[in-house]
Amino acid sequence: MHSHTIAALRASLARPGLEQAAVRLPLGHAAADLCLKGGLERGALHEVFAGPGHEAAATGFTAGLAARVAARKRLLWIRQDFSALEFGELSATGFLEFGIDPERLLLLCVADAAGALRAAHDALSCAALGAVVIEIAGRPKILDLMASRRLTLASAQKTVTTFLLRFNAEPQASTAETRWLVRAAASPTQAENWGHPVFKAGLVRNRHGRTGEWVMEWSCDEGLFKEADRGAVVSAPSNRPVAAARQAANR
Repeated sequence: MHSHTIAALRASLARPGLEQAAVRLPLGHAAADLCLKGGLERGALHEVFAGPGHEAAATGFTAGLAARVAARKRLLWIRQDFSALEFGELSATGFLEFGIDPERLLLLCVADAAGALRAAHDALSCAALGAVVIEIAGRPKILDLMASRRLTLASAQKTVTTFLLRFNAEPQASTAETRWLVRAAASPTQAENWGHPVFKAGLVRNRHGRTGEWVMEWSCDEGLFKEADRGAVVSAPSNRPVAAARQAANR
């Protein structure tokens, strides 16, 4: 892409008033909302990376984020044709048990990452949508820094929030507002809470605040995240390998 086009995109992303117009939606988890300065920003790009073997957990976590931000609007979920075989099918019954009305969900299957990005750009021009989830496996070349800038700009124009859900991928440079690394965590042992989904969620990038790592429980009845009984996971010291990797992912 020509240098003047890149400069124009940068100027658009930095124009006055863009950030101030955004609204933050609280997730319900006090510590996470504190780091997010009130909640997750609408009309922005957010990334969710699945830990190896934890694709289902990352899918559920992303569904919770998207449902919170979209409020009563519809959600568009874009995934590649092979995703059902590799990572499992999206189930209407599963969304219903998760506390999300499946009638709010629109599912679009595409051939490849290029098709997913094209569809996402078209969808982000529709203000009737509350959120768009783009599920992409691996690290396709087309998903570069410029692609993330386009998604960020398109999300801001109609205040439709974008969630980029990544499987079998490593974080790379992007314009995402937040980046999460998600793994499954054990549900509480109490009989009445046995079915509540629990996630080990690391906020490894936050453009406007601190990062952190927590065990977050999703309340299917209330449609929000809560603090799990086990409490928060304490961040590792800066001289530990885990912390160093998290700092590298935040660049």
